[in-house]
Amino acid sequence: MLTACPVLPGDVALRPSSFKHLSTLLAAALLAYAGASHAQTVQAWITTGDKAQLLARNADASFKPGAKAATIIEVDPKQRFQEMTGFGAAITDASAWLMQTKMNEQQRAALLNELFGKAPGVGFSFTRLTIGASDFSRHHYSFDDMPPGQTDPELKHFSIDPNRADVLPITKAALAINPKLQVMASPWSAPGWMKSTDSLIQGTLKPEAFVSFANYLSRYVSAYQKEGVPIYALTLQNEPHFEPKDYPGMRVDPAKRAAFIGGHLGPVLAKEHPRTKIFDWDHNWDEPGSPAVVLNDPVASKYVAGVAWHCYAGDVRVQSALHDRWPDKETYFTECSGGKWAPVWSDNLQYFARVLVIGTTRGWAKGVLLWNLALDENDGPYLGGCKECRGVVTIDSRDGKVTRNEEYYALAHASRFVRQGARRIASTSGYDQLDTVAFRNADDGSVALLVVNSAKQPRSFAVRVGQRSFDYTLPAASVATFTWK
Repeated sequence: MLTACPVLPGDVALRPSSFKHLSTLLAAALLAYAGASHAQTVQAWITTGDKAQLLARNADASFKPGAKAATIIEVDPKQRFQEMTGFGAAITDASAWLMQTKMNEQQRAALLNELFGKAPGVGFSFTRLTIGASDFSRHHYSFDDMPPGQTDPELKHFSIDPNRADVLPITKAALAINPKLQVMASPWSAPGWMKSTDSLIQGTLKPEAFVSFANYLSRYVSAYQKEGVPIYALTLQNEPHFEPKDYPGMRVDPAKRAAFIGGHLGPVLAKEHPRTKIFDWDHNWDEPGSPAVVLNDPVASKYVAGVAWHCYAGDVRVQSALHDRWPDKETYFTECSGGKWAPVWSDNLQYFARVLVIGTTRGWAKGVLLWNLALDENDGPYLGGCKECRGVVTIDSRDGKVTRNEEYYALAHASRFVRQGARRIASTSGYDQLDTVAFRNADDGSVALLVVNSAKQPRSFAVRVGQRSFDYTLPAASVATFTWK
């Protein structure tokens, strides 16, 4: 027996006969909610090879049940792979000097906020410094130079003063914008007195200098940490199989690297800087046997956190092959430069996005770095080495104006939408000239899917996640990032 309830002002009294009608309304509301979830909005950001769109917000898409397109990209958030450290480029001496001396305060702040800040910035969260000079320095130096024939095994003359005018302030400014920025560092050469040539140019590390060089690298980490710049990772040598003739370099073959890491650098860092990682190799894809020797060494391997790769020779697929042999070791991509040798903007955009962003991360890279963050209108300043390399951005040394190059857009399609701590997730790739990689952000569960259309005509496809999908058509020779929650 139902007992009547008092009706309060503004209430509606329901008779038993009304409950059937109410259940019908509730069912309709649930169906409407389900339909709304299928109509979830997908944002699309596109850069085209003809520059008509540059990281531009395009028409949104919506999820719906099923998928009827001939080409289907499957995204599976349940299949998770590496956690991302981030994307970015190297703050070389040249890059830092240009920002510090050729831009006014407002220009510099605007560029740094754009590069390292959150949207509408592009959110770079990974960078690389040179420990001493590279070819993109205005003079050649180490942090403990001595006159010819003299040595300093106790490092009494060690100093990072050459970085105080530009590299340090620019790096600290970037960290102030993005406190989560991870900074790795690589020497192009040990101080000359530690080498067979007694010079920064060519030569190899002398065995009797192993102790001094390990302490030199640890002192660098300490000095930068004291300045408020934690060093996330070190490599012991940039491109250790290359001895350039006109800028600092040093050959360190794999057996010597293993002996140095296992007997000296590894124990020193474990004691003094246990949070700083060691990456081996820091050189091209064409010689995977070299890092394999170091990883096969039982003493050295326990100190090596991962392997770093460059793009200038070989095939990106070796990253996965090495990872398959040593799945406990991390993978990083740490250098590639564009330049005047490849003058077609559209081709460069596709290469950098398809191979260096998608290919490297599908090949287990936790971080992706390009070479100079910024160079001037003459592709410098430089001293020896590459005379036609291009920066991610170009800073006009006459007025401080900035040009964003194809490398900028390739990186930004990942860095703006894939945040530090995101996980790569499964996506089908390489079908119908469509290459993809997908990530899920840890903070809000949002998904970012990068798609490169390498075809000379538009490509239509569906992106399917579980039982729902959205349709899209990408312009020819374009890069897109799709995001949804």
